[in-house]
Amino acid sequence: MATTLDAKTLMDRLIAFPTVSRESNLDLIDFVESYLADHDIPSTRVPDPTGQKAALYAHVGPQVDGAVVLSGHTDVVPVDGQAWDSDPFTVIENDGKYFGRGTCDMKGFDALAIWAMVEAKKRGVTRPLQLALSYDEEVGCTGAPPMIDAMVASGMPKASAAVIGEPSMMKVVTGHKGGLGFAVHMRGFEVHSSLIHEGVSAIMFGAKLIDWCNDVNAENAAKTPTELDTGFVPQYTTAHVGMVSGGTAHNITAKDCDFVLTFRIVPGETIAYWTDRFEAKVAEIQAEMQAIHPETGIDISPAFLVPGLKPEVEGAAEELVRQLTGDNGVNVVSYGTEAGQFQERGYSAVICGPGDIAQAHQPNEFITIEQFQAGQVFMERLLDTLS
Repeated sequence: MATTLDAKTLMDRLIAFPTVSRESNLDLIDFVESYLADHDIPSTRVPDPTGQKAALYAHVGPQVDGAVVLSGHTDVVPVDGQAWDSDPFTVIENDGKYFGRGTCDMKGFDALAIWAMVEAKKRGVTRPLQLALSYDEEVGCTGAPPMIDAMVASGMPKASAAVIGEPSMMKVVTGHKGGLGFAVHMRGFEVHSSLIHEGVSAIMFGAKLIDWCNDVNAENAAKTPTELDTGFVPQYTTAHVGMVSGGTAHNITAKDCDFVLTFRIVPGETIAYWTDRFEAKVAEIQAEMQAIHPETGIDISPAFLVPGLKPEVEGAAEELVRQLTGDNGVNVVSYGTEAGQFQERGYSAVICGPGDIAQAHQPNEFITIEQFQAGQVFMERLLDTLS
């Protein structure tokens, strides 16, 4: 007879797999696949191009319309350089909290979703429940699109509501900013820095593009936000560069400079608009470089693209989750999630999950026991609705 694990034990097991985005998640997927199979729940893998990672989806209940999909990601951010008081990959209970990498973001929700799938199978729900676990959410939400596409193409009944369980303190979140990122490689021309007028410093010209981000942020902060954008903090599109590398020596104009330039875009603006503005600025700076030395230039390539989540009018997912939580507040967030990718593919989508986003990615990451239990109550109510 198959052993049934409670949600807390499932979370313990999931967090024991160190699925940092740069590493494989296949051991975790093996576990989930096997655990579901032990309870007569078939699942489908969607491998990444390298074969080192995979997403997984599953369906419980009749093959009819109206399913609810519970969506989470399996990857976590690194713990390198963080001062942890305990093993990040072992759940520790202390002071009313569960500590561990991913307790909040978002293996706590994943565990609750897996628990709900097995419970749905036992109860024999009349409205189906689906599970969708992705990879590489933390590096640009790149694992969800092929998974969602595979779910749609499989012939599995399409869910009428997708609940993305990112930490929201069990509040109903109906909108988030979109994300757009470009990998930038500046190609300079090396000379001794005493002859800087004859060289092209990839770093110094890269700094012009980086400083343009400051101009964009100041310009956007000065604008009057649209009604759609007023709930965001900040209430405007932002541009950012977090890391820069390049150069050979302090007395040589830099031949190379690399960074990733990202935008967090409010729903009232389009990804195409910001792509065009970015490319125009790149062309302007490249012309300055090539006027000095024609072999220089700027190479750009897409790093990630995450569509925003737009509030829906009478959205099925929002209506369902408001009924289950009792939350009638208006909530939007500035971080990106896979919810926009579900919505882009025709799903009604909403964000709702246990935990506080302020704890995500932090040393000594935790979810309060109270929030984890609130997630359990949510799943119980969902199962009652599906039954």
